Amino acid sequence: MPVTPTGRVPRISRLLALAHHCFRLVQTGAIINQSELAHFGQISTTRMTQIMWLDNLAPDIQEEILFLPRTTQGRDAIKEADLRPIAKTLDWNKQRQMWRELKKNSQSVNPAVS
Repeated sequence: MPVTPTGRVPRISRLLALAHHCFRLVQTGAIINQSELAHFGQISTTRMTQIMWLDNLAPDIQEEILFLPRTTQGRDAIKEADLRPIAKTLDWNKQRQMWRELKKNSQSVNPAVS
């Protein structure tokens, strides 16, 4: 019998997956641009831009985010707003440094974040 995982996928993991999906929609021409995405998603263009910035993270950071442990109680340890400054940084080495610092600070709140 399959085991049902407990907890929920962190919101930041879901947003990153959404960013990947949206990027593909624009890349393939299914959607013209982020403004059209925002319209269909019924969110502001600014919010869509914030979500799409997540696609600028270094690949190894993205992988870690996609495989964050499930949240079993309380709030997620890492929020999208925490990642915005990292995603806006173009230097992947600097991103990695900022990511390590964010994880270290988040561990004091939620030891499950590794």
